[in-house]
Amino acid sequence: MRHRTALVFALLLNALPESLAVAQASASESKPPDAKSDSSEPREDSSVTLHSARIGGQIVPYKATIGSILLRDEHGDPTALMYYTAYTRTGVADVSQRPIAFMYNGGPGSASIWMHMGAFGPRRVATSDAAYTPPPPYQLTDNANSLLDQTDMVFIDPVGTGFSHAVGKAHDKDFWGVDSDVHSIGQFITTYVTRTDRWNSPKFLIGESYGTFRSASLGNYLQNQDNMTINGIVLISSVLDLSTISFLPGQDLGYVLYLPSYAATAWYHKLIPGAPANLEAFVAEARAFAVGPYADALMKGSALPAAEKASIATTLSRFTGLSPEYLIKADLRVVEPQFTAELLRSRGLTTGRLDSRFAGPNGDLLAEFAGSDPQSDATSGAFVAAFNTYIKNDLKFAQGDRQYNPLNDDANGQWDWKHNSGGFGFPGAPNTEQELAQAMLTNPHLQVEIENGYFDLATPFFGSEYTRDHLGLPADLVKNIQLKYYQAGHMMYVHDESLAALKANIAAFIAHADHP
Repeated sequence: MRHRTALVFALLLNALPESLAVAQASASESKPPDAKSDSSEPREDSSVTLHSARIGGQIVPYKATIGSILLRDEHGDPTALMYYTAYTRTGVADVSQRPIAFMYNGGPGSASIWMHMGAFGPRRVATSDAAYTPPPPYQLTDNANSLLDQTDMVFIDPVGTGFSHAVGKAHDKDFWGVDSDVHSIGQFITTYVTRTDRWNSPKFLIGESYGTFRSASLGNYLQNQDNMTINGIVLISSVLDLSTISFLPGQDLGYVLYLPSYAATAWYHKLIPGAPANLEAFVAEARAFAVGPYADALMKGSALPAAEKASIATTLSRFTGLSPEYLIKADLRVVEPQFTAELLRSRGLTTGRLDSRFAGPNGDLLAEFAGSDPQSDATSGAFVAAFNTYIKNDLKFAQGDRQYNPLNDDANGQWDWKHNSGGFGFPGAPNTEQELAQAMLTNPHLQVEIENGYFDLATPFFGSEYTRDHLGLPADLVKNIQLKYYQAGHMMYVHDESLAALKANIAAFIAHADHP
């Protein structure tokens, strides 16, 4: 799950080209007096620029703010500077009628650069679809599928990512944990909402990957801790129960939930003889086999008769593109890095994990597990170079020698997974399902939409379906959860057609949840 945010008169805006910054603000915005602040304290900084862009068939004038908010502990002592990039539409008479969305990626340990520059920001980086993006110079383009025509947006970089960092006596690792992460981002959101007078605006949380795990807990935290009612939560490439993406000894659920994604991947790479032309039809067959004969066989464990095992392997081969012999040797249980190493081995390729449409050269044809992710290799350089160029040239942010950290491997490796989500029994895999359920029980108007990529081998779509059906919610609240599907992967927005569909789906979701 690694993975990786002057002023001039408004009358001048219409005379400017689209997406052109009109001037640079001062190095820092004025802040209200703070009795706790003194000259020795860390200082917030920011840059404000004005722009306009054509989005959704209309010219949208907006203000871009990139800067930081100082977090404090319960004693009022500074603990961190959390950086963000905010886009707010200008010329809005009543901001209480204007939605605002808080956005972040996952990891844990990832900055918000991926959704920012790939999906929803007013400018995005052009990358090759299901192929390696050529080296620089990279192309920044206006994003006709930005969400800015529908909602203001605040892209948040958690502590230890982007430019965000601990200050005072605190350390970055103090923020690297399920609960400490939620508390710090919750404090950021509450502070931002208070400073910008957005308490009465419709509010949305939009997270990707681990960001969905975060959103379930964060939504509940904001509603119960800060009495901040949330209108909607968008879960992009979702996982709320980490056991659903785990291959734990003696537990077979992960294999069942991954099978339809394996099938979609084999279908895409044309490894399924006689497969239906329609992907959804083939995936439906895989779901039925996964929860039926395949799950029954796995439940029998070592008591499974050899003849039945051979029969299951033959059918499993049809869905996965792996040979029956390989599946027998694997005891019918193939973990994701084995699958991505084996599927295209005969072609000398490794299959992508984040997006299994991608494939890259395999440097070790004898390796049991995939050593890299071709999708990440193919696009990361473009995202990071484009973002660093964009914030300096377009947003006029004085970066200096500061390095933007798109993905903090230390945070990922040192993450504190302890989390008390209630219930009985021994601690298991981290899980925030019940917090999402509690948030929906507390606020029956809360809407949830889950965005799923068929070719996502990091957070398989069948796991999202399983989670939705096991939240223990009454039927009238389950109806508040919608699932959408895309013929792309974890970052479905790197596929242009899927990005357009993603924008349309989330825009409609926000419009509905704004006034349910």
